[in-house]
Amino acid sequence: QVQLVESGGGLVQPGGSLRLSCAASGSIFTINDMGWYRQAPEKQRELVAAITRGGNTNYADSVKGRFTISRDNAKNTVYLQMSDLKPEDSAVYYCNADVFGYYGASIRLQKSWGQGTQVTVSS
Repeated sequence: QVQLVESGGGLVQPGGSLRLSCAASGSIFTINDMGWYRQAPEKQRELVAAITRGGNTNYADSVKGRFTISRDNAKNTVYLQMSDLKPEDSAVYYCNADVFGYYGASIRLQKSWGQGTQVTVSS
């Protein structure tokens, strides 16, 4: 069983910064794409940023130039550095990963989600 555990959320003033982390654990063979999504109240979950195993990145237009996604493959961890935060960035942030895990004698893909971490941007 693979688990993703996020950390780093909290309350920050507009213009401030936060760094989110998400660590994968369990019987992991390898992890392909990793990403961060967010969901604000009464809104659909949306992609914030994604990163391939090789380091190619993709960002939502609303966060380009302010957020940076990175990963440490040796630690099975993905990060989201958020700067110049705005009230509209307030949401629950979820980590997502395409994890190939060991299941007995086989290796299977498990699309995994973290439990979410709250980010609130307010003065």
